[in-house]
Amino acid sequence: MTSALKSVLLVGGSGFLGLHLINEFWQLEPRPEIHVFDIRELPDTSGYKFDRSKIVVHVGDLTKEEDVKAALSASSPQIVVHSASPIHGMGKEIYHKVNVVGTKTLIKCCEDAKVPALIYTSSAGVVFNGEDLFGPDERLPFPSKAMDAYNSTKQEAEVFVLKANGALKTVALRPAGIFGPGDRQMIPSLRTMAERGQHKIQLGDNLNLFDVTYVGNVAYSHVLAAQKLMENAPGVAGEAFFITNDEPIYFWSLAKQIWKHDGYIAERQFVIPKSLGVVLGYLSQWGCALVGKEPSFTAFRVRTACATRYYNISKAKERLGYSPKWSLDEAIEETLKA
Repeated sequence: MTSALKSVLLVGGSGFLGLHLINEFWQLEPRPEIHVFDIRELPDTSGYKFDRSKIVVHVGDLTKEEDVKAALSASSPQIVVHSASPIHGMGKEIYHKVNVVGTKTLIKCCEDAKVPALIYTSSAGVVFNGEDLFGPDERLPFPSKAMDAYNSTKQEAEVFVLKANGALKTVALRPAGIFGPGDRQMIPSLRTMAERGQHKIQLGDNLNLFDVTYVGNVAYSHVLAAQKLMENAPGVAGEAFFITNDEPIYFWSLAKQIWKHDGYIAERQFVIPKSLGVVLGYLSQWGCALVGKEPSFTAFRVRTACATRYYNISKAKERLGYSPKWSLDEAIEETLKA
């Protein structure tokens, strides 16, 4: 780095990606002072490389200016990394509160505090419209209507972040399908499916290629973005970047590896065609709406499982110097032994 990073504030640093972000920033030489701002304290950090006692944690609410300003004042960060976001499957209100209101609050506070740079963890899903995506790059526009509340609010927040680029330099990173040690979503969901016997059922023909990304690689991309912003590298500030493992796989391949490792092997699978799955998804949504519950099986999830979705990461390679530190095989091995 041309200019050493002295202090970084990780918003959402107590979460799944957040802990891996601490891990990656911890390994920089010279090591910056690492601060975390989250609604909760750090969880169990055994298995990570960093010394928990050296991480400064600020507990607060992202949607409250006074809490954010206090954390910024205490940490004086050169870089703020915003990875705070509710997981998939929650209600519209919480997504809007955290992803939209929280992001707007953070931008305002960063501008007021004259923070040099902000990196936002967006999602590759912001460009998904339910149809196949065969390696698009960042020039692909947002769909006229996002597929769900998570992606619509991620999309809205990304727009705010990139429009704010100026005195506050901003970047949006769009990882696809994050998984790895500490995962609270993808891997646990797959294991729950197997426990329910759902590993014997397959949505779609499994001929659709899909991008997943190891969480360590996602964290690494954030460090690279921080370094490029510190260097004032051209073509970085004000830009969005897709981040993947650069190894598209058939959609159910990762699930089958997890299930096989756990001893769930289906001698025969019942295949539900996409068209039927979409109908069942809408029926599930309708039924849950009647009883006031958030549906776990939706038409969007069916389309996700059946669509080809992989991305061109040439821009991240060329401008950030990104290439995955962990191959997909290494990533799966690390995940299974955690």
